Amino acid sequence: MTHSRRSVLRRGAGLAVAGTAASLAGCAGNGGGGSEGFESGYAAFFTLNDWANEVAGDNASFEDPVDVGQLGHGWTPDGTLAADVAATDAFVYLDSPEFAWAQDLAATLESDYDTVATVDVLDGLEGDLLEWNHSHGESHDEEGHDEEGHDEEGHDEGDHDGEGHDEGDHDNGTRYDPHVWTDPVLAAEMVDTIATGLGEADPDNAEAYAANAEAYAADLDAIDDAFRSIAEDAARDVAVLAGHNSFQYLEARYGFRLRSPVGVSPQNEPTQSEIADTIDLVDAEGIDVVLYDRFQSPRLAESIVENSGAAEAVPVTPAGGTTREWNDAGYGYLEQMTEINVPAFERAFGAQ
Repeated sequence: MTHSRRSVLRRGAGLAVAGTAASLAGCAGNGGGGSEGFESGYAAFFTLNDWANEVAGDNASFEDPVDVGQLGHGWTPDGTLAADVAATDAFVYLDSPEFAWAQDLAATLESDYDTVATVDVLDGLEGDLLEWNHSHGESHDEEGHDEEGHDEEGHDEGDHDGEGHDEGDHDNGTRYDPHVWTDPVLAAEMVDTIATGLGEADPDNAEAYAANAEAYAADLDAIDDAFRSIAEDAARDVAVLAGHNSFQYLEARYGFRLRSPVGVSPQNEPTQSEIADTIDLVDAEGIDVVLYDRFQSPRLAESIVENSGAAEAVPVTPAGGTTREWNDAGYGYLEQMTEINVPAFERAFGAQ
């Protein structure tokens, strides 16, 4: 089974990882283990892996190729990943140029390994994607970046490693913010897409996948309710995020407004004027909590706190990866949203 895909970037050189079609040849005829039943797969990054395992339940297991401490876009696979995925039953991914490696891998699987189901979780959500705006400062404008590609294993967890990412466009030339998963309403649709894809690949367990997705959707509904309550109880309509903004979908869903002095990329440096304007906003709005992305450096947030009336810098997570601490605590997507983001947004918007 092959889920429909909209805009796969089929590069002239084929799969943009060291494992080429030639290195996959040894797997031909074995891909997906279809003759032995549906048992395993890969998902392109932390959240998709968490969701795939929740949907699969006891019927299959999924693996995340991205190491703890790293995020999935702007990431470069090693030379064995293509062969490893081709030897399983499914690949769950996001058909976005920000995950070009996953697009290329899915294209190769669809072309050469029809026993491996490829499930694009963005299928059907084309009309819900939000564009990236390249200006600085206001909400909905900080959404380009490489939050992925920060390896907290090799250096300061908050520092950027300078790795860029594919700035590729969709077919119409428009860049879209890939962080759809931060919206719990759209997340439920994506989980349902995973259940549909796995059910088509493994009809014997389709009902179980659908039931697992439905149960998980109830947890996502609770997160939706929590954010709606924050929006209703907020003492202010703006909060400060000291870094590039991965939460445009939350802003659009709940009417939040996040102000950041950073532009579309973590490689962009805010000007002194932009930082000063942000500090003025903190003081004018009586903001006591400045947010920062847990996968970025807290230094800008700490500087704003030191030079304003704010009291504390508090982390949030785009849920595109995990840390060793969260991994050891067993945090999945739900825990990152409920234990990290919901309390942080409550404080930042004065909804406590």
